[in-house]
Amino acid sequence: MRPLPGLLVAEGVSLAGSHVATVAVPWLVLVTTGSATRVGVVALAQTLPFVLAGMLGGALVDRTGPRRVAIAADVGSVVAVGAIPLLHLLGELTFGRLVAAVAIAGAVSGCGNIAKRALLPLAVEASGTPMARATALFDGFGRAALLVGLPLGGVLVAAFGPAAVLVVDAASFAFCAATVAATVRIRPVQADDDAATPAGQTGDGVAAGFAFVRQDRLVVMVVGMLFFTNLADQAYMAVFLPVWVRETGAGPAAFGLVGGVFGLGAVLGAAVYAVLAERLPRASTFVVCFLIAGSPRLFAMALSDELWLIVGVAFGAGVAVSAVNPILMAVSYERIPARLRGRVLGVVGALSYAGIPAGGLLGGLSVDGAGLRTAVLGAGLLYLVVTTAPLFAVRRLSAAVRKPVTVG
Repeated sequence: MRPLPGLLVAEGVSLAGSHVATVAVPWLVLVTTGSATRVGVVALAQTLPFVLAGMLGGALVDRTGPRRVAIAADVGSVVAVGAIPLLHLLGELTFGRLVAAVAIAGAVSGCGNIAKRALLPLAVEASGTPMARATALFDGFGRAALLVGLPLGGVLVAAFGPAAVLVVDAASFAFCAATVAATVRIRPVQADDDAATPAGQTGDGVAAGFAFVRQDRLVVMVVGMLFFTNLADQAYMAVFLPVWVRETGAGPAAFGLVGGVFGLGAVLGAAVYAVLAERLPRASTFVVCFLIAGSPRLFAMALSDELWLIVGVAFGAGVAVSAVNPILMAVSYERIPARLRGRVLGVVGALSYAGIPAGGLLGGLSVDGAGLRTAVLGAGLLYLVVTTAPLFAVRRLSAAVRKPVTVG
Protein backbone atom coordinates (compact mmCIF):
# COMPACT_ATOMS: atom_id res chain seq x y z
CA MET A 1 0.00 0.00 0.00
CA ARG A 2 1.33 3.46 -0.93
CA PRO A 3 1.70 6.31 1.63
CA LEU A 4 -1.49 8.26 0.85
CA PRO A 5 -3.87 5.27 0.79
CA GLY A 6 -2.15 3.89 3.89
CA LEU A 7 -2.61 7.15 5.79
CA LEU A 8 -6.24 7.44 4.69
CA VAL A 9 -7.09 3.90 5.78
CA ALA A 10 -5.26 4.28 9.10
CA GLU A 11 -6.99 7.57 9.88
CA GLY A 12 -10.39 6.21 8.89
CA VAL A 13 -10.13 3.15 11.16
CA SER A 14 -8.75 5.18 14.06
CA LEU A 15 -11.53 7.76 13.80
CA ALA A 16 -14.19 5.04 13.57
CA GLY A 17 -12.96 3.68 16.89
CA SER A 18 -12.96 7.17 18.39
CA HIS A 19 -16.58 7.67 17.31
CA VAL A 20 -17.51 4.43 19.06
CA ALA A 21 -16.02 6.01 22.18
CA THR A 22 -18.01 9.19 21.50
CA VAL A 23 -21.16 7.16 22.20
CA ALA A 24 -19.72 4.97 24.94
CA VAL A 25 -18.07 7.52 27.24
CA PRO A 26 -20.97 9.98 27.79
CA TRP A 27 -23.42 7.10 28.06
CA LEU A 28 -21.19 5.47 30.68
CA VAL A 29 -21.26 8.68 32.72
CA LEU A 30 -25.02 9.18 32.29
CA VAL A 31 -25.99 5.66 33.36
CA THR A 32 -23.62 5.64 36.34
CA THR A 33 -24.14 9.19 37.64
CA GLY A 34 -27.25 10.60 35.90
CA SER A 35 -25.53 14.00 35.73
CA ALA A 36 -25.26 16.08 32.56
CA THR A 37 -22.70 18.27 34.33
CA ARG A 38 -20.46 15.25 34.94
CA VAL A 39 -20.75 14.39 31.25
CA GLY A 40 -19.45 17.88 30.58
CA VAL A 41 -16.63 17.43 33.11
CA VAL A 42 -15.46 14.26 31.35
CA ALA A 43 -15.65 16.02 27.98
CA LEU A 44 -13.55 18.88 29.41
CA ALA A 45 -11.03 16.42 30.85
CA GLN A 46 -10.53 14.85 27.43
CA THR A 47 -10.59 17.90 25.20
CA LEU A 48 -8.49 20.38 27.19
CA PRO A 49 -5.37 18.14 27.13
CA PHE A 50 -6.14 17.44 23.46
CA VAL A 51 -5.97 21.17 22.68
CA LEU A 52 -2.87 21.91 24.77
CA ALA A 53 -0.96 18.86 23.58
CA GLY A 54 -1.78 19.67 19.97
CA MET A 55 -0.25 23.14 20.35
CA LEU A 56 2.88 21.99 22.18
CA GLY A 57 3.20 18.90 20.01
CA GLY A 58 3.58 20.98 16.85
CA ALA A 59 7.18 21.83 17.71
CA LEU A 60 7.84 18.16 18.48
CA VAL A 61 6.42 17.21 15.07
CA ASP A 62 8.71 19.67 13.28
CA ARG A 63 11.80 18.48 15.15
CA THR A 64 11.18 14.73 15.42
CA GLY A 65 9.13 14.13 12.27
CA PRO A 66 5.36 13.64 11.93
CA ARG A 67 5.60 9.90 11.25
CA ARG A 68 7.36 9.11 14.53
CA VAL A 69 5.03 11.28 16.57
CA ALA A 70 1.93 9.80 14.90
CA ILE A 71 2.99 6.22 15.64
CA ALA A 72 4.03 6.96 19.23
CA ALA A 73 0.76 8.82 19.92
CA ASP A 74 -1.37 5.94 18.67
CA VAL A 75 0.56 3.46 20.84
CA GLY A 76 0.00 5.74 23.84
CA SER A 77 -3.71 5.91 23.00
CA VAL A 78 -3.94 2.11 23.06
CA VAL A 79 -2.70 2.11 26.67
CA ALA A 80 -4.81 5.06 27.87
CA VAL A 81 -8.11 3.96 26.31
CA GLY A 82 -7.54 0.28 27.06
CA ALA A 83 -7.19 1.08 30.76
CA ILE A 84 -10.88 2.07 31.03
CA PRO A 85 -12.48 -1.31 30.20
CA LEU A 86 -9.74 -3.07 32.17
CA LEU A 87 -10.44 -1.03 35.31
CA HIS A 88 -14.18 -1.56 34.81
CA LEU A 89 -13.67 -5.32 34.53
CA LEU A 90 -11.70 -5.30 37.79
CA GLY A 91 -14.34 -3.18 39.52
CA GLU A 92 -11.87 -0.33 40.04
CA LEU A 93 -13.24 2.30 37.63
CA THR A 94 -14.12 5.30 39.79
CA PHE A 95 -15.23 8.61 38.30
CA GLY A 96 -11.83 10.12 39.13
CA ARG A 97 -9.97 7.34 37.34
CA LEU A 98 -12.22 7.69 34.31
CA VAL A 99 -11.45 11.42 34.18
CA ALA A 100 -7.71 10.70 34.45
CA ALA A 101 -7.81 8.06 31.71
CA VAL A 102 -9.68 10.25 29.23
CA ALA A 103 -7.34 13.17 30.02
CA ILE A 104 -4.28 11.07 29.14
CA ALA A 105 -6.01 9.76 26.03
CA GLY A 106 -6.87 13.32 24.99
CA ALA A 107 -3.27 14.50 25.41
CA VAL A 108 -1.70 11.78 23.28
CA SER A 109 -4.48 12.10 20.68
CA GLY A 110 -3.78 15.83 20.40
CA CYS A 111 -0.17 15.16 19.45
CA GLY A 112 -1.25 12.42 17.03
CA ASN A 113 -3.82 14.64 15.33
CA ILE A 114 -1.27 17.36 14.50
CA ALA A 115 1.26 14.75 13.40
CA LYS A 116 -1.14 13.16 10.91
CA ARG A 117 -2.17 16.52 9.51
CA ALA A 118 1.49 17.42 9.02
CA LEU A 119 2.10 14.01 7.44
CA LEU A 120 -0.73 14.37 4.90
CA PRO A 121 0.93 16.89 2.52
CA LEU A 122 4.05 14.69 2.41
CA ALA A 123 1.91 11.70 1.44
CA VAL A 124 0.07 13.87 -1.10
CA GLU A 125 3.34 14.98 -2.67
CA ALA A 126 4.50 11.38 -2.93
CA SER A 127 1.26 10.37 -4.63
CA GLY A 128 1.02 13.29 -7.08
CA THR A 129 -2.64 13.90 -6.14
CA PRO A 130 -3.94 17.51 -6.38
CA MET A 131 -4.08 19.01 -2.89
CA ALA A 132 -7.76 20.03 -3.09
CA ARG A 133 -8.76 16.49 -4.05
CA ALA A 134 -6.49 14.88 -1.44
CA THR A 135 -7.89 16.99 1.40
CA ALA A 136 -11.41 16.11 0.24
CA LEU A 137 -10.47 12.42 0.34
CA PHE A 138 -8.88 12.79 3.78
CA ASP A 139 -11.97 14.49 5.15
CA GLY A 140 -14.19 11.97 3.32
CA PHE A 141 -12.49 9.07 5.09
CA GLY A 142 -13.06 10.88 8.36
CA ARG A 143 -16.74 11.30 7.54
CA ALA A 144 -16.98 7.64 6.55
CA ALA A 145 -15.57 6.80 9.96
CA LEU A 146 -18.39 8.84 11.48
CA LEU A 147 -20.90 6.93 9.38
CA VAL A 148 -19.56 3.61 10.65
CA GLY A 149 -18.41 4.49 14.15
CA LEU A 150 -21.43 6.21 15.70
CA PRO A 151 -24.07 3.65 14.64
CA LEU A 152 -21.70 0.83 15.55
CA GLY A 153 -21.08 2.47 18.91
CA GLY A 154 -24.81 2.80 19.56
CA VAL A 155 -25.46 -0.85 18.74
CA LEU A 156 -22.48 -2.14 20.74
CA VAL A 157 -23.28 0.02 23.77
CA ALA A 158 -26.87 -1.26 23.77
CA ALA A 159 -25.66 -4.85 23.47
CA PHE A 160 -22.57 -4.99 25.69
CA GLY A 161 -22.57 -1.85 27.84
CA PRO A 162 -20.50 1.32 27.40
CA ALA A 163 -17.28 0.33 29.17
CA ALA A 164 -16.70 -2.94 27.32
CA VAL A 165 -16.94 -1.44 23.83
CA LEU A 166 -14.03 0.91 24.46
CA VAL A 167 -11.87 -2.10 23.58
CA VAL A 168 -12.85 -1.32 19.97
CA ASP A 169 -11.39 2.18 20.27
CA ALA A 170 -8.12 0.84 21.72
CA ALA A 171 -7.86 -1.73 18.92
CA SER A 172 -8.40 0.95 16.27
CA PHE A 173 -5.44 2.94 17.59
CA ALA A 174 -3.27 -0.20 17.44
CA PHE A 175 -4.29 -0.75 13.81
CA CYS A 176 -3.53 2.87 12.95
CA ALA A 177 -0.03 2.73 14.48
CA ALA A 178 0.81 -0.50 12.64
CA THR A 179 -0.53 0.76 9.30
CA VAL A 180 1.33 4.08 9.42
CA ALA A 181 4.52 2.29 10.41
CA ALA A 182 4.20 -0.17 7.52
CA THR A 183 3.00 2.09 4.69
CA VAL A 184 3.83 5.75 5.32
CA ARG A 185 7.58 5.70 4.81
CA ILE A 186 8.29 9.33 3.93
CA ARG A 187 11.31 11.42 4.76
CA PRO A 188 10.06 14.63 6.43
CA VAL A 189 11.36 18.14 5.79
CA GLN A 190 13.99 18.86 8.42
CA ALA A 191 13.25 21.93 10.51
CA ASP A 192 15.71 24.83 10.57
CA ASP A 193 14.44 27.46 12.94
CA ASP A 194 16.38 30.32 11.39
CA ALA A 195 15.14 29.54 7.89
CA ALA A 196 11.66 28.66 9.10
CA THR A 197 10.92 31.90 10.92
CA PRO A 198 8.83 34.45 8.99
CA ALA A 199 10.65 37.49 7.65
CA GLY A 200 11.19 40.14 10.27
CA GLN A 201 10.06 37.80 13.06
CA THR A 202 11.91 35.84 15.68
CA GLY A 203 10.82 32.88 17.64
CA ASP A 204 11.28 29.21 18.32
CA GLY A 205 8.92 26.36 18.99
CA VAL A 206 5.36 27.48 19.68
CA ALA A 207 6.41 31.14 19.43
CA ALA A 208 7.26 30.69 15.74
CA GLY A 209 3.78 29.30 15.13
CA PHE A 210 2.14 32.26 16.86
CA ALA A 211 4.36 34.68 14.92
CA PHE A 212 3.16 33.24 11.62
CA VAL A 213 -0.50 33.25 12.65
CA ARG A 214 -0.39 36.89 13.76
CA GLN A 215 0.65 38.08 10.30
CA ASP A 216 -2.17 36.27 8.44
CA ARG A 217 -5.58 37.98 8.73
CA LEU A 218 -7.35 35.12 6.98
CA VAL A 219 -6.11 32.64 9.57
CA VAL A 220 -7.10 34.96 12.43
CA MET A 221 -10.64 35.32 11.05
CA VAL A 222 -11.11 31.59 10.50
CA VAL A 223 -9.67 30.68 13.91
CA GLY A 224 -12.09 33.05 15.65
CA MET A 225 -15.01 31.57 13.77
CA LEU A 226 -13.98 27.99 14.52
CA PHE A 227 -13.53 28.72 18.22
CA PHE A 228 -17.25 29.38 18.65
CA THR A 229 -18.54 26.75 16.23
CA ASN A 230 -16.39 24.06 17.82
CA LEU A 231 -17.69 25.09 21.24
CA ALA A 232 -21.29 24.63 20.05
CA ASP A 233 -20.49 21.39 18.21
CA GLN A 234 -18.90 19.89 21.31
CA ALA A 235 -21.90 20.82 23.46
CA TYR A 236 -24.18 19.24 20.84
CA MET A 237 -22.29 15.95 20.56
CA ALA A 238 -21.05 15.48 24.12
CA VAL A 239 -24.15 16.68 26.03
CA PHE A 240 -27.18 17.82 24.03
CA LEU A 241 -27.58 14.76 21.81
CA PRO A 242 -27.10 12.09 24.52
CA VAL A 243 -29.43 13.98 26.89
CA TRP A 244 -32.02 14.43 24.09
CA VAL A 245 -32.07 10.72 23.21
CA ARG A 246 -32.35 9.84 26.90
CA GLU A 247 -35.19 12.31 27.61
CA THR A 248 -37.15 11.29 24.52
CA GLY A 249 -36.64 7.57 25.28
CA ALA A 250 -34.91 6.95 21.95
CA GLY A 251 -31.90 5.27 23.61
CA PRO A 252 -28.21 4.99 22.64
CA ALA A 253 -28.98 3.39 19.27
CA ALA A 254 -30.70 6.65 18.22
CA PHE A 255 -27.54 8.53 19.24
CA GLY A 256 -25.61 6.38 16.82
CA LEU A 257 -28.30 6.72 14.13
CA VAL A 258 -28.19 10.54 14.15
CA GLY A 259 -24.41 10.57 13.95
CA GLY A 260 -24.37 7.84 11.33
CA VAL A 261 -26.84 9.65 9.06
CA PHE A 262 -24.78 12.81 9.43
CA GLY A 263 -21.76 10.75 8.41
CA LEU A 264 -23.64 9.28 5.44
CA GLY A 265 -24.48 12.75 4.17
CA ALA A 266 -20.87 13.82 4.68
CA VAL A 267 -19.51 10.80 2.79
CA LEU A 268 -21.82 11.43 -0.17
CA GLY A 269 -21.00 15.13 -0.10
CA ALA A 270 -17.28 14.42 0.10
CA ALA A 271 -17.47 12.15 -2.95
CA VAL A 272 -19.14 14.93 -4.93
CA TYR A 273 -16.80 17.62 -3.62
CA ALA A 274 -13.71 15.55 -4.44
CA VAL A 275 -14.79 15.69 -8.11
CA LEU A 276 -15.84 19.35 -8.11
CA ALA A 277 -13.19 20.78 -5.76
CA GLU A 278 -11.03 22.24 -8.52
CA ARG A 279 -13.97 24.08 -10.10
CA LEU A 280 -15.99 25.47 -7.17
CA PRO A 281 -15.24 28.95 -5.75
CA ARG A 282 -13.71 28.33 -2.35
CA ALA A 283 -14.93 31.33 -0.37
CA SER A 284 -18.62 31.26 -1.28
CA THR A 285 -18.74 27.45 -1.07
CA PHE A 286 -17.22 27.60 2.41
CA VAL A 287 -19.65 30.24 3.70
CA VAL A 288 -22.84 28.69 2.29
CA CYS A 289 -21.96 25.15 3.35
CA PHE A 290 -21.03 26.24 6.88
CA LEU A 291 -24.37 28.02 7.26
CA ILE A 292 -26.28 24.89 6.26
CA ALA A 293 -24.13 22.53 8.34
CA GLY A 294 -24.33 24.36 11.67
CA SER A 295 -27.32 25.98 13.35
CA PRO A 296 -30.17 23.98 11.68
CA ARG A 297 -29.19 20.84 13.67
CA LEU A 298 -29.49 22.72 16.94
CA PHE A 299 -32.73 24.50 16.06
CA ALA A 300 -34.33 21.20 15.03
CA MET A 301 -33.40 19.62 18.38
CA ALA A 302 -34.67 22.64 20.33
CA LEU A 303 -38.04 22.66 18.56
CA SER A 304 -38.91 18.99 18.07
CA ASP A 305 -38.93 15.57 19.73
CA GLU A 306 -39.33 13.79 16.38
CA LEU A 307 -36.38 11.55 15.60
CA TRP A 308 -37.11 11.59 11.85
CA LEU A 309 -36.69 15.39 11.77
CA ILE A 310 -33.41 15.31 13.69
CA VAL A 311 -32.14 12.58 11.36
CA GLY A 312 -33.20 14.46 8.21
CA VAL A 313 -31.56 17.71 9.28
CA ALA A 314 -28.42 15.79 10.27
CA PHE A 315 -28.21 14.28 6.78
CA GLY A 316 -28.43 17.71 5.12
CA ALA A 317 -25.84 19.12 7.52
CA GLY A 318 -23.52 16.23 6.70
CA VAL A 319 -23.76 16.89 2.97
CA ALA A 320 -22.98 20.58 3.49
CA VAL A 321 -20.12 20.13 5.95
CA SER A 322 -18.22 17.88 3.52
CA ALA A 323 -16.76 20.95 1.79
CA VAL A 324 -15.80 22.94 4.90
CA ASN A 325 -12.77 21.06 6.24
CA PRO A 326 -11.21 20.26 2.84
CA ILE A 327 -11.25 23.96 1.94
CA LEU A 328 -9.66 24.91 5.26
CA MET A 329 -7.02 22.19 4.94
CA ALA A 330 -6.12 23.00 1.33
CA VAL A 331 -5.74 26.70 2.09
CA SER A 332 -3.63 25.92 5.17
CA TYR A 333 -1.23 23.64 3.30
CA GLU A 334 -0.85 26.19 0.51
CA ARG A 335 -0.13 29.07 2.88
CA ILE A 336 2.04 27.45 5.57
CA PRO A 337 5.74 26.80 4.80
CA ALA A 338 6.68 23.13 5.14
CA ARG A 339 9.32 23.84 7.81
CA LEU A 340 6.75 25.57 10.00
CA ARG A 341 3.91 23.19 9.31
CA GLY A 342 3.80 21.36 12.64
CA ARG A 343 4.10 24.50 14.74
CA VAL A 344 1.57 26.56 12.80
CA LEU A 345 -0.94 23.71 12.56
CA GLY A 346 -0.47 23.13 16.29
CA VAL A 347 -1.19 26.77 17.14
CA VAL A 348 -4.10 27.06 14.69
CA GLY A 349 -5.57 23.80 15.95
CA ALA A 350 -5.19 24.83 19.59
CA LEU A 351 -6.85 28.20 19.07
CA SER A 352 -9.62 26.72 16.92
CA TYR A 353 -10.25 23.87 19.35
CA ALA A 354 -9.99 26.05 22.45
CA GLY A 355 -13.77 26.29 22.58
CA ILE A 356 -14.15 22.50 22.70
CA PRO A 357 -13.15 21.97 26.36
CA ALA A 358 -15.58 24.69 27.45
CA GLY A 359 -18.29 23.39 25.10
CA GLY A 360 -18.95 20.15 26.95
CA LEU A 361 -18.83 21.76 30.38
CA LEU A 362 -20.97 24.77 29.42
CA GLY A 363 -23.39 22.45 27.64
CA GLY A 364 -23.81 20.34 30.77
CA LEU A 365 -24.19 23.34 33.07
CA SER A 366 -26.72 25.01 30.75
CA VAL A 367 -28.83 21.85 30.50
CA ASP A 368 -28.87 21.35 34.27
CA GLY A 369 -29.51 25.05 34.88
CA ALA A 370 -31.92 26.12 32.13
CA GLY A 371 -33.22 22.90 30.60
CA LEU A 372 -32.33 21.16 27.37
CA ARG A 373 -34.44 23.20 24.94
CA THR A 374 -33.25 26.59 26.20
CA ALA A 375 -29.62 25.47 26.18
CA VAL A 376 -29.83 24.08 22.63
CA LEU A 377 -31.65 27.14 21.32
CA GLY A 378 -28.97 29.43 22.75
CA ALA A 379 -26.22 27.37 21.13
CA GLY A 380 -28.08 27.47 17.81
CA LEU A 381 -28.33 31.26 17.90
CA LEU A 382 -24.60 31.53 18.65
CA TYR A 383 -23.81 29.22 15.73
CA LEU A 384 -26.04 31.24 13.38
CA VAL A 385 -24.43 34.57 14.28
CA VAL A 386 -20.90 33.25 13.88
CA THR A 387 -21.48 31.53 10.55
CA THR A 388 -23.36 34.55 9.18
CA ALA A 389 -20.45 36.94 9.85
CA PRO A 390 -18.32 35.82 6.83
CA LEU A 391 -21.16 36.87 4.49
CA PHE A 392 -20.01 40.45 5.03
CA ALA A 393 -16.44 39.62 4.02
CA VAL A 394 -16.84 37.18 1.12
CA ARG A 395 -15.02 39.43 -1.34
CA ARG A 396 -12.05 39.89 0.98
CA LEU A 397 -12.10 36.18 1.82
CA SER A 398 -12.11 35.26 -1.88
CA ALA A 399 -8.97 37.31 -2.47
CA ALA A 400 -7.25 35.95 0.62
CA VAL A 401 -7.72 32.25 -0.17
CA ARG A 402 -6.01 32.81 -3.52
CA LYS A 403 -3.06 34.74 -2.11
CA PRO A 404 -0.39 32.74 -0.26
CA VAL A 405 1.47 34.34 2.64
CA THR A 406 5.07 35.16 1.71
CA VAL A 407 7.84 34.30 4.12
CA GLY A 408 11.51 34.98 4.12
